Amino acid sequence: MASAKKAFFCNSCGYESPKWMGKCPSCDSWNSFIEELVQKPTAQVKSTFISKNKEKIKPVLLQEIQAGTTMKTDTGDDELNRVLGGGLVSGSLVLLGGQPGIGKSTLILQLALRYKDKVLYVTGEESEEQIKMRADRLSKVETRCHIYTETNLTNILAEAQHMQPGLLIIDSIQTVFNPLLDSSPGSISQVKECTGDLQRFAKESNVPVIIISHITKDGVIAGPKLLEHIVDVVILFEGDQNYSYRILRTMKNRFGSTDELGIYSMEADGLKEITNPSEILLSQNEDELSGIAIAASMEGLRPLLIETQALVTPSIFGTPQRSATGFDLRRLAMLLAVLEKRCGLPFGHMDVFLNLAGGIKISDPSIDLAIIASLISSLKDIHIGKNIAFTAEVGLSGEIRAVSRIEQRIQEAERLGFETIYISKYNTKGLSEKHKNIEIRWLSKLDDLLEEIFG
Repeated sequence: MASAKKAFFCNSCGYESPKWMGKCPSCDSWNSFIEELVQKPTAQVKSTFISKNKEKIKPVLLQEIQAGTTMKTDTGDDELNRVLGGGLVSGSLVLLGGQPGIGKSTLILQLALRYKDKVLYVTGEESEEQIKMRADRLSKVETRCHIYTETNLTNILAEAQHMQPGLLIIDSIQTVFNPLLDSSPGSISQVKECTGDLQRFAKESNVPVIIISHITKDGVIAGPKLLEHIVDVVILFEGDQNYSYRILRTMKNRFGSTDELGIYSMEADGLKEITNPSEILLSQNEDELSGIAIAASMEGLRPLLIETQALVTPSIFGTPQRSATGFDLRRLAMLLAVLEKRCGLPFGHMDVFLNLAGGIKISDPSIDLAIIASLISSLKDIHIGKNIAFTAEVGLSGEIRAVSRIEQRIQEAERLGFETIYISKYNTKGLSEKHKNIEIRWLSKLDDLLEEIFG
């Protein structure tokens, strides 16, 4: 009979300790250890996946390996294909995380309904009727999607080996349990062992597996950090529930770039792909308003034109307020300090509010110039033309710095009908001269911006 023992696991990184510790020696997080019952089998194997491949794997010379033979299957979703690097790779393990109610199950069910091969959709959170109701709302076509309401991993893998689907979906990994472990479903040891068994199944059967996972209140994927090391692809589904837009962002991808992202709009009949996100991030108002500037940004390899909105008013309290939505508040404080020091503008006694339209969050430093232009526009109450775009980074000494992929930014602004774009004069290298419908203006320091735009 196997003996059970207690162990303590760090809830942040999965570090195992025989006793409780206040601070994790692996990730330095405090009060993160939780107690679990761990089964230590002596005569039996812990894995629930029984391999059918009895052949011994032998080492292969590197020069004998054929490169470029990885097959990618179309998911039927252009945005998801973009994020995955062209499609689902056979035998890959994909981890999808996101906040509750953000649309993870809707996204994956849409994938299952569009997938051309047989799909085994394993759910431990919803009943068959609930999934059927959602599927009727999303699509009326006949599909090859099989729904399996099971949480025992032994039964799940047995059914998958018997059915041999083209895609296996687990919703969610926190509900699945390994019967050989005494700990409860969703615990660190259960999540780690179940993911390991699913990985072995995917690699041997050559079936892609998608795992849905919850996230913590800090916005990171729940479970041990080891979970993200086991899988091949880590995708986060982000968005604000007050807005209809959702962003699919790659955190790790062994088969493609991590610079891609997909943008969706949550509609009544499911998630709609946004092929031209710049148009939804720009304002549709016809009035000439101050405090608005357009930034030519990049999210991954996709150019985006984003409207930056600033409001600068005299402070009625002793301490001026600083608020930023969709932008780093510390970088906003730095830009305000640069404007006051280098340009002599009185932001020190002003309340400053900054917003990026559409509820999107941007960390690209190239929107610095547009933010500064919107701040000065609001302070001086001077309107900036609607056909003007900005893209450049601003340094601490007030210089306008060059940014990457300047050609793509200019092409996106030209395609959307902008007539002028302001960039750094140090971005001349590699710049094409074929732009006929947009005027490129050069800036070297903030004083040039004040003179060109605000007189």
